[in-house]
Formats: sequence, structure tokens, C-alpha cells
Amino acid sequence: MAKVAIIMGSDTDLKIMAQAASVLEDFQVPYEMRILSAHRALEAVEEYARKAASQDIKVIIAGAGGAAHLPGVLAACTPLPVIGVPLSTSPLHGVDALYSIVQMPRGIPVATVAVDGAANAALLAVEILALQEERLRARLKEYREDMRRGLLKKDAHLKEVGWKNYLEEKKAGT
Repeated sequence: MAKVAIIMGSDTDLKIMAQAASVLEDFQVPYEMRILSAHRALEAVEEYARKAASQDIKVIIAGAGGAAHLPGVLAACTPLPVIGVPLSTSPLHGVDALYSIVQMPRGIPVATVAVDGAANAALLAVEILALQEERLRARLKEYREDMRRGLLKKDAHLKEVGWKNYLEEKKAGT
């Protein structure tokens, strides 16, 4: 049964929101993905949010561009944590969505990640779930250790070959 819901207002958001699904799959966290618009299907959004907790959903990730109403509407209709992903789908490249999501009124918080930051939204959802699941806490520690080791390996290689060769290698795809 899904523990995380990934919701977007349009199928054009799927390319970015799929990053959240990929991260959740890496952590073996069950999720469901839906297309529900706060503007075109408000009743469906409200109904989904009201029933989510009873369906064992623990965290909702909501991607939205432009005025970005979807995360706020979901948060208003459920006590579950909602993580907003501002999407760069507008002429303002997501800045409008970012401002909209971070400016939720007092009492209806929505956690917010960077523009197009669906992967970080999923990592935040995993961290929330890890409060209750030792397996996820251990996997998060492993994930961060892998990142640390990878960075140190790149640093050693940079020192070995110099910045010009390093850039050339990256350009060549090696």
C-alpha cells in the first residue's frame, strides 16, 4: 500500500515529478502518482486529500507551476505533511510557483523545495517516514555516505589530473 502520494496538476509535470518516483523506488518506499488539478478538478483534489490518511498515505508531494494552488489546497484538506514542488512551467520559470508555495497562510504549512526539486521532495518524504522506520534511517545514512565517498573520489581525481583535464574528461563523457 502506498505511503507517499505524488500529485501533479497536469501530465506536462510528469517529467519532473517522475524524479520523485525514482527516488522513492530507490528507497523501496511504496507510492502512488495522480494527476489532479486544483483548478480543473477541485472536488477530486479535496476528496483525495480528505481520504489520504485513511488510505495509509503518510506524506503528499505536490508539484505545481504558475499560481501553484495544488499544494495549498491539499494542505488545507488534510493533516498530513505536504511537500510542494514549484515547477518551471511558466514564463517566470517557476519563481512564481516558488513564491506561491512558500507563502502559505499561518496554520496551513507546506514544506517547499527548490524549483523542479522533485528528487529532494522525495528525500524529504523519506526523512519524514524514517522517523518511524529504522530501515529508512539506515538507508538514508548509507545514501549520504555514498554521496560523500563519490564527492571525495571526484576531488582526488581533480587533484590528480588538474581542472582543465577534468573538464575535458567531463565534456568527453568519461
